[in-house]
Amino acid sequence: MTPSPDSFNATTDDAPTLRVLVVEDNLVNQQLMIALLSRRQHQVLVAQNGKEALDILEHQSFDIILMDVQMPVMDGLEAARQIRERERQTGGHVPIIAMTANTLPQDQQMCLQAGMDDHIAKPVEIHRLLIALQHAATA
Repeated sequence: MTPSPDSFNATTDDAPTLRVLVVEDNLVNQQLMIALLSRRQHQVLVAQNGKEALDILEHQSFDIILMDVQMPVMDGLEAARQIRERERQTGGHVPIIAMTANTLPQDQQMCLQAGMDDHIAKPVEIHRLLIALQHAATA
């Protein structure tokens, strides 16, 4: 994920503050997402993989989940399926946005079939990320 120099200064003044769970195994991508989201006053927590995300979700709630697809231990597709299964039992719905380098139409379809709400290609375009966050927050 390589942002443009101006992307760190992009703002959306009317955007609400969100609690965001970033599920990402790559340290550089984790740090980038923390920097980008924290700069916009969002509260960010990172999980290293899908299993860790599920464990965190047992005790904390979030406004949105940014989910990598390819991770060790449990990938993003399986994690999304399990999150949606839990929601069927408990009610509620947290938006899940896939963040992946897999951008073919069938890859996007797999994300949607697993229960994800949206798909953002890596490298992440900051403007696209901000739009997805705002859309998820108002949906």
